[in-house]
Amino acid sequence: MTATTTGVRSQASVGIALMCVGVACLCVNDAIAKTLTQFYSPVQILFLRNLIALPIAALIAFKMGGAQALRSHRPAAHLLRGIVWLCAAVLFFSGLRYLELAEATILVFTAPAFITALSALVLKEQVGWRRWPAVLVGFVGVLVVVRPGPETFQAASLFPLATALFYALLMISSRWVDPRESMWTLMLYLVGAGALLSALITPFFWVTPMAEHIWLFIGIAVFGTAGITMMTQAFRFAPAAVVAPFDYTSLLWATLLGWLIWDEVPPETAYLGAAIIIGSSLFIILREQQVRA
Repeated sequence: MTATTTGVRSQASVGIALMCVGVACLCVNDAIAKTLTQFYSPVQILFLRNLIALPIAALIAFKMGGAQALRSHRPAAHLLRGIVWLCAAVLFFSGLRYLELAEATILVFTAPAFITALSALVLKEQVGWRRWPAVLVGFVGVLVVVRPGPETFQAASLFPLATALFYALLMISSRWVDPRESMWTLMLYLVGAGALLSALITPFFWVTPMAEHIWLFIGIAVFGTAGITMMTQAFRFAPAAVVAPFDYTSLLWATLLGWLIWDEVPPETAYLGAAIIIGSSLFIILREQQVRA
């Protein structure tokens, strides 16, 4: 085994570890959000989270990218991305109020299918015949999870599905950003735009935070920022095809946290649907990497 091969494997291991820890942090972020949605609107939760996270994000951006990471060549593009991201986050937090944590997490796994569909419909990219069946299979998995029918269907399931759609739009919208800007600039301006936009709406939903919830707001800012930062770093250490599949470890954390905090035990059909959605998403991700190689 050569030193180069050992170095590549070592970097891949670091990337996988960062992705797994980052995913765990975001699951804690989601669990805190689910707790807070029983007392505050999703808009207020996002405003306070972004307000607290903004100086943290600025410090990380400056540390990792230098002073140039604090400047943007296309601020309007970041503002538009902020609108899309705010919609995704509000929809997801709204769904958490009514759904089990694991169920909401599973439905967001459909994002790769939406990205593939939007790439063809919006960006007019060529999508091969292999990926379209994978997209359809992913949505079959959705039907298994939501169990459409008068006795089993929950309208709240549409919230995380809409979240996946807006998340896909967010990923595609990275094309609007100036290519000279780093991932740290994208992270900083996404948090900043989220703070600014939510600040405009929050007065209509404002409820004075209770003293015992202050630490929860700090926690959601810290865990959310840490999760995004580590997941971003993961893609710097290893190819997307290597680290992206570990995003699905979030189902393990969501199930564990849901059980520990709320005694949630998703039905077997939820895990069957998750297996179908994850299989479809993994095929789309790997096929995308092969096409771009």
